[in-house]
Amino acid sequence: MALYRRYRPERLDQVLGQEHVTKPLSVALEAGRLGHAYLFSGPRGCGKTSLARILARSVNCEKGPTANPCGVCESCRALAEGGPGSIDVIELDAASHGGVDDTRDLRDRAFYAPARSAKRVFIIDEAHMVTTAGFNALLKIVEEPPPHLIFVFATTEPEKVLPTIRSRTHHYPFRLLPPKTLRELLANVAHAEQVAVEPDVYPLVIRASGGSPRDALSILDQLMAGAENATVTYADAVGLLGVTNAALIDSAVAALAAGDGAAVFTAVDQCVSAGGDPRRFAVDLLDRLRDLILVQTVPGALEQGLVDAPADAWPQRHEQARSFGPGTLARCAQTLHTGVTEMRGATSPRLLLEVVFARMLLPQTDSDALIARLERLERGSPLPAAVEPSPARRRAAEPGSLARSERAEPEPETPKPTPRAQPPAQRQEPETDPWPPRATSEPAGEKPDEPAPESAAVPAPEPVDAPEPVSARADTTDSLHEIWAKALGQIRERSRVAYALLEGVPTPELRGEELVIRQASSALAARLSDPKVLDMVTTALQEGAGVHWRVVCERGAAANASPSERPERSASSAPAASAAEPPSARARRVLAERRSGSAAREPGADPDPAPRREQTPPQREQAPSPDEQGAPQAQQAPSPDETAQPPDALALLTAQLGAKPIKG
Repeated sequence: MALYRRYRPERLDQVLGQEHVTKPLSVALEAGRLGHAYLFSGPRGCGKTSLARILARSVNCEKGPTANPCGVCESCRALAEGGPGSIDVIELDAASHGGVDDTRDLRDRAFYAPARSAKRVFIIDEAHMVTTAGFNALLKIVEEPPPHLIFVFATTEPEKVLPTIRSRTHHYPFRLLPPKTLRELLANVAHAEQVAVEPDVYPLVIRASGGSPRDALSILDQLMAGAENATVTYADAVGLLGVTNAALIDSAVAALAAGDGAAVFTAVDQCVSAGGDPRRFAVDLLDRLRDLILVQTVPGALEQGLVDAPADAWPQRHEQARSFGPGTLARCAQTLHTGVTEMRGATSPRLLLEVVFARMLLPQTDSDALIARLERLERGSPLPAAVEPSPARRRAAEPGSLARSERAEPEPETPKPTPRAQPPAQRQEPETDPWPPRATSEPAGEKPDEPAPESAAVPAPEPVDAPEPVSARADTTDSLHEIWAKALGQIRERSRVAYALLEGVPTPELRGEELVIRQASSALAARLSDPKVLDMVTTALQEGAGVHWRVVCERGAAANASPSERPERSASSAPAASAAEPPSARARRVLAERRSGSAAREPGADPDPAPRREQTPPQREQAPSPDEQGAPQAQQAPSPDETAQPPDALALLTAQLGAKPIKG
């Protein structure tokens, strides 16, 4: 006979771990206050059916109803394990007899008086499998049964029992046994069977049974059946139950504590080479991490039984817990738990397990990882190698890195072509380019550059240093983009109207402690100049980026384009623009833009080789003369009151458009 049947309890005081059920039932039996229907619910193998049989013996004992059946009377011997049974105690398996016809037959038999006993007891196992029609057929007799009838419903899912049936019963929930109680039960059974069991075997059996006494006795019975010399060894239990060897778990824990990736992946290889399941290895390791967390946080966790481990393993558990910091243990457990979830149904569990260990070993940038690194430093353990940032990110993090990179990495040299062969974007060297990026503007108060020599020929321009504000802006453009993006995120949460006005605005320009927002449209510039909008932007900058700048709005085109917004002039952009627009019209447009001081240029247009003259005195702002607006067939010397624009136009026509001056 199987152990779970041989050692089935026969009295209420023999039931382990269900005192919350046995005690009230004992009091009710001794007082004679019995109910007509009971509902026993709980996990499988925790004693529901056994307690239903004990209840039947208790009410039908010749000395009963009593909490302690005598065991010698005819009813007690008939209902004992291995006995012939009683005609007055009927067990029905609802999993196979849950239909309406079965319940109707049971209802018809229930009205007959008991043949030999005091009560007729109907035990319906797996009651949740009874159909709705079957419950409806039983409803009337369960609600108003005859005085000699008792119903006992046993189920693992009480919520599936018809509410009208459940409300007419005494409901007793059963629970799984704690590890300490289950260990005592297994030890007593092994002693009674005269079989020696190594102490390390009990935790494996308890973990495999999940707290069910019936399953635990079944596993112990299997181990005893194959034990040599009446001794159950740890190796036999590991091979039969498929759990991970404790030595392998210990090596993995030590490797994780030291940050030794080679040892961790060696442990994985040993587990797979021995035929182990990678997912089971991860689950067993997660269970060990849970034990270490309890040992760290709960004083006396081993002594109190919160951690199921043999007494000789307690010093090792304490040592392993001290090798980790609380943050490191929590992070490793969380990462491993996520990996176990991902490994369900995976075709390559070993690969996923190795990826999970890589995550655990890789230093990250979140708060948990930083706490783990601090804990390693406090314990003096070596830190895992940090991941080096990419060169681009490292240069971007250094102050002034963009300006240094522009000076340290010159553009590739190109041959010097004739003016008619290629546009000036390739003819001029970057360091001698007299023109700054077209999207930048000179600061207020800066003197304009000296005028270019008024000559029809195009000599090689002299090297001119770029204005200081341009390089300063280049150093802070990237941070300005990030700060402006954070400010826009804050504004979007505050006002959608203000966000709509600012969304399409180019990145503002930083001028000292003043942030200048430029808007080409006068109407939109007026809207943005509203003090409420400016105050909202100021608050968003303070809360989003932590900067305290004064915000102003000016009308005009943006003048602080980032380096990425200043693409180098390609060799194909100028010919394409020239082909799309007649040379004379292009010359007139450029002259008009130059005279008006506008910073806007067509996206594909090339800059003029002469130094810029965007800021001219007000008295020189006048409409182009007819000679300047027409095609430059005749070249005349400019008068003193005229600007130096006609020579610039001549340079434009000769250098960029391929025209030749006509000598009269």
